[in-house]
Amino acid sequence: MGNLLKVLTREIENYPHFFLDFENAQPTDCEREVWNQVNTVLQDSESILSGLQAYKGAGQEIRDAIQNPNDMLLQERAWNSVCPLVIRLKKFYGFSLRLEKALQGLLESLTCPPYTPTQHLEKEQALAKQFAEILHFTLRFDELKMRIPAIQNDFSYYRRTISRNRINNMNLDIESEVNNEMANRMSLFYAEATPMLKTLSTATTNFVTENKTLPLENTTDVLSTMASVCKVMLETPDYTSRFNSEDTLLFCMRVMVGVIILYDHVHPNGAFNKSSKIDMKGCIKVLKEQPADNVEGLLNALKFTTKHLNDESTPKNIRAMLQ
Repeated sequence: MGNLLKVLTREIENYPHFFLDFENAQPTDCEREVWNQVNTVLQDSESILSGLQAYKGAGQEIRDAIQNPNDMLLQERAWNSVCPLVIRLKKFYGFSLRLEKALQGLLESLTCPPYTPTQHLEKEQALAKQFAEILHFTLRFDELKMRIPAIQNDFSYYRRTISRNRINNMNLDIESEVNNEMANRMSLFYAEATPMLKTLSTATTNFVTENKTLPLENTTDVLSTMASVCKVMLETPDYTSRFNSEDTLLFCMRVMVGVIILYDHVHPNGAFNKSSKIDMKGCIKVLKEQPADNVEGLLNALKFTTKHLNDESTPKNIRAMLQ
């Protein structure tokens, strides 16, 4: 009976419980070097999101050019509309490469011996906060990108025009900025439904592969610990009452979903398996208790961007919660 009570009160589940100060954490001297490197990248994240939000596309100009192939004025107008957009898309893609390096630097700091992942996250809250900010940015970027089909249309038109060399006597200086090789890499990036998340998943997988002496658990435990801490903070009024802004609630939810997706991509068995160190039932429950408008995109991210949800080993009740 005693053991049953322990199970019921979840005393033996050993999920980490501590407050992670996403609003005010400041770097200690030990964190400063890595924090500065990552901060250099993160300080550009809002301008990247603003640039993406303001992206209107050149759909009308492209349609006019395609429908009137012999009208050079319309061809020029379409080309001149697309070129600045392609430069902007290159900037977004370049930022994803910087973000990849920043994430790997953080993982190196948050997984190194002698501390456990929980000790790292407790002691190095400023780095944990930066890790969270990367995930928060990533989900926001991908949510916006999914609503802008013009991105792939514009870029396809650019690639077709360059490869056919149809437009003579036009300014082709852009080719030195976005040549065929760069265009191929950008095309693979934008072909993904969630390109930034794919970048982070690949970066995390590469980090594990390249650091063969570091046990996989060091990395996956950082992710599962972060998910558990976010879940506990969201469901504990004593913690949520310490947030100064309502935005921190949404921030916390995005971070929780982000680390679940990363864990699901990196861990061989994924996040939904019974052996997972993430309380998936609890995490989904916490999301479903929030206003639907705030969490619809996050629940969709769990449904459509995870790797193992539809595995046979995923409990039916977990799958049903995400229907």
